[in-house]
Amino acid sequence: MVESRSDVQALADTLRDRRLPPVNDWHPARCGSIDIRIARDGGWYHEGRPIHRKPLYRLFSTVLRRDEDGEYYLVTPVEKLRIQVDDAPFQAVALEVQGSGPAQQLIFTTNCDDRFVCGADHPLRVHIDDETQEPSPYVLVRDRLEALIARAVYYELVALTQRRGDELGVWSSGSYFVLGSAAD
Repeated sequence: MVESRSDVQALADTLRDRRLPPVNDWHPARCGSIDIRIARDGGWYHEGRPIHRKPLYRLFSTVLRRDEDGEYYLVTPVEKLRIQVDDAPFQAVALEVQGSGPAQQLIFTTNCDDRFVCGADHPLRVHIDDETQEPSPYVLVRDRLEALIARAVYYELVALTQRRGDELGVWSSGSYFVLGSAAD
């Protein structure tokens, strides 16, 4: 019991300091599933009911991992539990722009309060649905965990587009990210 209390305290200290636990280093023997689902809009659900307490789903988000099998897990040093993710586990809900041109920096904030600068370590991509041709923009938050960019934030990105040849895209941290074709 003392060990689990210290584990929880260590996790709480990590969150207070805004550090993330080393989930990629944890390989617990006990594995299973839990009825937690992250909806496409970024909402968290447990047994079909919404989790309204942001500190709780924020805590869960810090121990979230996507393994090479494509599945999402909540991981602690003693347990690994598969959860369902409808699309991406995070949603980019805010954008701050600093600078312009290739030196411009796009700073995203997720629904779980993660903040990061888009660039080589946090690339932006747009998936076009084959049937509807509707774009779904994503940005890498960490490891294999992406954020679906909220529609309002995507419109902010579109307003920042610059043409490069036949491509329309945005600059961030010296990288150019294609949002679409100028021919579209």
